[in-house]
Amino acid sequence: MKINHIEKDSIAESIGLRKGDQLYSIDGSRVKDVIDYRFKVADENIVIKVKQGKELIEYEIEKDIDDNLGIGFDDFKIRACANDCVFCFVDQNPPGMREGLYFRDGDFRMSFLYGHFITMTNMGWKQLKRIVEQQLSPLYVSVHVTDPDKRLEMFLYGKDDFLMKKFEYLTENGIELHAQVVLCPGWNDGKFLERTIADIYSFYPYTLSMSIVPVGLTKHREGLPKLPQVTEEYAKRFIPIGDKLSKKYCQKNGNNFVLLSDEWFLKVGNEVPGLDYYAGHDLIENGVGQVAHFIDDWKNEIDNFDSFKEISIKVTICTGTLVANFFQERFIPLFESFSNLDIQLKPIVNTFFGEEDVTVSGLLTGHDIISQLQGQELGDLVLFSNRILNEDNTVTLDDMNLEKISNSLNIPVKVVDDTPADFFSALEI
Repeated sequence: MKINHIEKDSIAESIGLRKGDQLYSIDGSRVKDVIDYRFKVADENIVIKVKQGKELIEYEIEKDIDDNLGIGFDDFKIRACANDCVFCFVDQNPPGMREGLYFRDGDFRMSFLYGHFITMTNMGWKQLKRIVEQQLSPLYVSVHVTDPDKRLEMFLYGKDDFLMKKFEYLTENGIELHAQVVLCPGWNDGKFLERTIADIYSFYPYTLSMSIVPVGLTKHREGLPKLPQVTEEYAKRFIPIGDKLSKKYCQKNGNNFVLLSDEWFLKVGNEVPGLDYYAGHDLIENGVGQVAHFIDDWKNEIDNFDSFKEISIKVTICTGTLVANFFQERFIPLFESFSNLDIQLKPIVNTFFGEEDVTVSGLLTGHDIISQLQGQELGDLVLFSNRILNEDNTVTLDDMNLEKISNSLNIPVKVVDDTPADFFSALEI
């Protein structure tokens, strides 16, 4: 593994390691990636081999247990998903977007490090044994359906992937798993959904949760299997079903095992469940409990920012259409005591992916933002969730940066995270 960074005053610096060196092995075992490195470097006494130029040098190191050597590495190559799922969002991107948006992540390391949901279909026993050996837990698994024939129909993998045997092996060896179903009306709902939940629940307590997320369909599905939309009417019928499943399959401490994503409730205008519904789970980045945690954090922390009541500024907050009513009814009123702070809300319609079906803020594009805000009275500042940008916080899905959007609107445009601290910091323009 190529070393791309040496921390100042670190063990690595003290023994003379340099940027560009190759970490060859630890205790005689090749180092595959950063997770492998973390696992192997944890002991107090280790022997590392490092290639410096053409020379392979061995270092004996004594350190405190779990101490890092103070080195960083280039990103590892991510293992791709081998499926061709009928609902995969990647296949619903239009042509001409940047290459990374057409990549299907199927890497268990990304699941462990960042909570990415993976299917495990192309995960062999070598990878499974490594997960157990290094106790890479919890992992996040996109199950979708457990019926073997229905899995073949939906995943288009071409053969049995032995999902239940993999769950059995991992859970018997202490690996905790969060599961997910992307629900497609008429495909994996009804009896298929209940069987899926029952099958995964059979591995409790090592299976921790089952999130149910409505399928997202864009208008770019030419040549793809026809899938029904999750309409408002369907969502109204399904929420009570989800509630019954939550009551039937729950954890022994009373916490929910089956959890509906926020989108179900927002789609029909229902009140989003309180924090008790999500107790014991951190699935915010999967859209499960994000709204409840967001509003609770704001209610608890907004009084810490009374000093901003003296700032006179007009701010336009922009969101996707899904959360717009919630923001108008529950979020904007939190600022009533900030008399000098004039806040207006402007929802952005997603014409790029589909006006009716793609409504979340994180999939908004720069072109939609500009076209719908140009000529509007926007005040002094426009704010978006940082979810409109890529992981590097540099560009939108259509490769537009904030500077270009700001110049097009002739007003500063900023992104903020979910915290009050970041929001109020952005007001200091």
